[in-house]
Amino acid sequence: MCGIAGIVATDGLQGDDRTRLVPMRDVMTHRGPDEAGIFADSHAGLAHRRLSIVDLAAGQQPLSNEDGTIWIVFNGEIYNHADIRPELEALGHRYKTRCDTETIVHAYEQWGDRAVERLRGMFAFAIWDAPRRRLLLARDRMGIKPLYWTLVGTRLLFGSEIKAILESGLVRAEANEHAIPELLSTRYLSGSETLFKGIHRLMPGHILLFERGAVTIRCWWDIPVGNGDAASARLSDREAVAEFRTKLEDAVRTRLMADVPLGMFLSGGLDSSAIAALIAGMIDRPLQTFSVAFEQRAFSELEYARQVARAIKADAHEIVINDRDFFGALPRLVWHEDEPIAHPSSVPLYFVSQLARSHVKVVLTGEGSDELLGGYGKYPRALVNWRAGKLWNLAPDPVRAFVADTLVPRLPGRLARYARRSFLVMRPTPESMFFDNFASVGLQRQATLLAPRLGLLATEQSAYATSRAYFDLPNGRSTVLDRLLYTDLKTYLVELLMKQDQMSMAASIESRVPFLDHHLVEFAAALPPRMKLRGFTTKWILRKAVQTILPREILTRRKMGFPVPFALWTRGAWGDAAREVLLDRRTRDRGIIDAAAVRRLIDAHQAGTIEGSDAIWSLLNLELWYRTFIDGGGIQTLPAPTSRTERRPEAQTAGRAEWDSRPHRTKRPPRPSTGSGRPELAEGRGAADPAIEKKRATA
Repeated sequence: MCGIAGIVATDGLQGDDRTRLVPMRDVMTHRGPDEAGIFADSHAGLAHRRLSIVDLAAGQQPLSNEDGTIWIVFNGEIYNHADIRPELEALGHRYKTRCDTETIVHAYEQWGDRAVERLRGMFAFAIWDAPRRRLLLARDRMGIKPLYWTLVGTRLLFGSEIKAILESGLVRAEANEHAIPELLSTRYLSGSETLFKGIHRLMPGHILLFERGAVTIRCWWDIPVGNGDAASARLSDREAVAEFRTKLEDAVRTRLMADVPLGMFLSGGLDSSAIAALIAGMIDRPLQTFSVAFEQRAFSELEYARQVARAIKADAHEIVINDRDFFGALPRLVWHEDEPIAHPSSVPLYFVSQLARSHVKVVLTGEGSDELLGGYGKYPRALVNWRAGKLWNLAPDPVRAFVADTLVPRLPGRLARYARRSFLVMRPTPESMFFDNFASVGLQRQATLLAPRLGLLATEQSAYATSRAYFDLPNGRSTVLDRLLYTDLKTYLVELLMKQDQMSMAASIESRVPFLDHHLVEFAAALPPRMKLRGFTTKWILRKAVQTILPREILTRRKMGFPVPFALWTRGAWGDAAREVLLDRRTRDRGIIDAAAVRRLIDAHQAGTIEGSDAIWSLLNLELWYRTFIDGGGIQTLPAPTSRTERRPEAQTAGRAEWDSRPHRTKRPPRPSTGSGRPELAEGRGAADPAIEKKRATA
């Protein structure tokens, strides 16, 4: 896993362009602390930071072919590189390393742009073809690894992170305000635009060519949704389960390729538990597992993670964090993310990555299964609403209006909340029933919280056009579930993968996702809906495939989805800290929010009369992003909480009794920084349980 960056100029590099490569590269030192390299000729400069995983002694980048005419910088892992190598050697290509990077170079020499179709893995790379003065940028099928680019006159700049492009000094950080409605609605931007004006993301499964000053982008792979002719669609239940298990085992086995220690992020949920159990059966030593939880027991899955760890005889490690750890790290993680953090769960992911980094260099995760196999509870609920809505839409208009406008508002509290999010009120459209119904900050709330000039932009078109385009793309044989899963795989999952990449790389650790092996994805995408959802049972085929290797409690437990007690914390003085940021003069003068409306939101949330944590989270992150990047203020610091969020002595004692029942070593979380944002870590001493090493984050 690495960080890449570069500059390519149609009319030739200027003298200072070469010097720009150094800060572009080194602002991503966290992505590759082991080595650094630069290549430059008359028209192109490539920069690389390396996290050494395969062929530790060689494999330095930038790397070239035999005669130095083709150069590459690469981020990711190619799991089948050893399979491709003999074919390329038989065709006359000569290797000087045993790393996967060199296979990409020779594959490009042999097959040109179509070389990407031969690669199995996660990747973002840049190839400079010097004789043709041609740049190729490529991104893996599912978007596991990030890649950004922009044009500045005759130059194209690219990088693994947006901050690398900004460090060139050629690009001014400007906010793309028209993207704010989508950002607040979905938590992320699902198209090629970023929140920085003029800076784009290369989409998953796409390549970009820069030649003679022109940019050409094309899609080279897509998820085969609605393929009723696929072999997997014609299998019996038993055959499908067996084939799924075989493909999942193969995906896991290929991702054990490494010359460094390897472990597993274990939440105790079905997905990570399944991967962990499969790995445990493939290796000859105890699997290293890493879990994170909050002090509040209602928000912890540690007991489930421990149950799995015991069942597979893993060497388990844990970390428990509190509100001060969370808010202390948040501003620095906004810097790492480059854009406002979409999900509060990004913060604990960073802490567990830090924990893992002290033991291993590579981890596997369970990401991707929910979007591939219908794992969220929203899917069966959405399908019920969709089907019922089609029938309800046949009722006379006056009847439907009476129910929506008169009857539903008179229902008691919880029942009214459910009814407002049902077919009784919503229009039978994807925007209403699916997208805005599960929005972080719905359009109606945005219209009140944003300043009038931005509130007018909060429309279905501005917020959901990309999502609707994906929903409409699958062919006519696709079911509604097919379309929902395809949309989430192309939008929501891509953001989750960015969260995983940025938070793990912030701790200089590589994460791998077996569920997103493209062979498994192609097989699962063509399965009929009954293999994924059976009534309200989600991920049916996965549960059947791993039922012999997991405890029954793990197979049947309700999904928690890694909850974060952000709502609880912001009902105390952390709400006051958010208020201080969102209502100070600096924020008001920015003109993004309606200060009076935001004040009412925080007041009502703290009083418990509404649930406003999603909106508070999104607006707080947006403002921290503005201060960090647009104002050029660097990593920020949140105001300290007032005394009313201090935990009572008896609560502190109870917390210790609950979590510290066995000896543990204490690890301090990284302290907030006002500099480059590189994490610092202080370690304490203490006894360690030989089976479970428990680490507690302290302020």
